[in-house]
Amino acid sequence: MTLAGARMYVPAVIEHRTRRVRFWAPPLTRPLRGVTQAARNLVMDLEDAGCRARFLIRDRDGKFPEPFDAVLADAGIQTMLTGVRMPRMNALTERWVQTCRRELLDRTLIWNQRHLLHALGEFETFYNEHRPHQGIANARPLKPLPPPINESDQIAYLNVRRRQRLGGILNEYEHAA
Repeated sequence: MTLAGARMYVPAVIEHRTRRVRFWAPPLTRPLRGVTQAARNLVMDLEDAGCRARFLIRDRDGKFPEPFDAVLADAGIQTMLTGVRMPRMNALTERWVQTCRRELLDRTLIWNQRHLLHALGEFETFYNEHRPHQGIANARPLKPLPPPINESDQIAYLNVRRRQRLGGILNEYEHAA
């Protein structure tokens, strides 16, 4: 992503079991300098959340220096490298990047880093709490499946409320209780 001529790298992690996305660091302008600190932030965030990660799958990009893997190894997280030109080895992340680009970044004019952080935070909430995921039976990663609608009156009339997100760019639909 480019803002005012500067390329921004946004570190993100996906939990494979739930397909939950987490951003763990602010966008980086110099990835070689900030990626190691981003790895420390990731380890601390996982500890604070009570999560136990055993593996981290990443590509062979030169933006990941050796200290990045060392920080993860000290925390007991084994780094697995994808094969050369094999995007299917990390298909969930590749799919999320495409979704984020298509549903957010291609439709939003980002003004600065603060606006980027706000937009990505809103999209993370939308992706984790509201957007259905086909691979896990239309479940949202952070919400249980809603109860089925069995009565024909409820099916004929759905009371749907609409809220604006990001000033009208992203719409959120929620079923009224």
